[in-house]
Amino acid sequence: DDVLIVIDKPAGMTVHPAPGQWTGTLVNALLHHCGQSLSGIGGVKRPGIVHRIDKDTSGLLVVAKTDAAHQGLSKQFAAHTAERAYNAIVWGKPAPASGTIEGAIGRDPRNRKRMAVVHSGGKDARTHYTTRAASGLGAALLECRLETGRTHQIRVHMAESSWPLIGDPLYGRVSKARRARLDDTALDAAQDFRRQALHAATLGFIHPLTGETLQFESPLPDDMDALLKALGVTLSGK
Repeated sequence: DDVLIVIDKPAGMTVHPAPGQWTGTLVNALLHHCGQSLSGIGGVKRPGIVHRIDKDTSGLLVVAKTDAAHQGLSKQFAAHTAERAYNAIVWGKPAPASGTIEGAIGRDPRNRKRMAVVHSGGKDARTHYTTRAASGLGAALLECRLETGRTHQIRVHMAESSWPLIGDPLYGRVSKARRARLDDTALDAAQDFRRQALHAATLGFIHPLTGETLQFESPLPDDMDALLKALGVTLSGK
């Protein structure tokens, strides 16, 4: 497309340069591929970047190639009209099986590197979730849809609800009780999974110039698929 690009980002790639990592980012790759055709909004560090996903989250994001596209897309994300659905593998079996988690998110007063559900000073956040499959070993695959887009929103809301993402270095861990339920294969898979088990699977928006409704899908990456199998989480049709 002449005005935008949809990227399926691998886990481990940072979206834009920042102190400590000036190279090897998605922006560096885009500049190499697109030259100077990216939108200038965001400055030299974030050209074309409309929204982002965490370094160790895989999946879809849209990048603007013109300022007009950038402005049009940014309005949709600000108004929360863009569709964003994530696949998350969590510890626990959510009850109810589907619902909405609400809780304002701000900096954790005890650890400034973390976000947390806070009672004052945070930004409203709502995450809608549906359980797609669950395992007798105490894990589940969820589809999470963002109504708002706060930093670490899904990770924080899931941990707050006692269903932390497997592999999440900030908000999730294998508790002793959960570890006791796992056989050796499942325990090894959970301990070896070194990123939050989160994948941006669906992205939908209105094309900022043509007005066409666009929707993109990204399949579950191999590492998360292997984790599901090791934990005994079976999707219907597989």
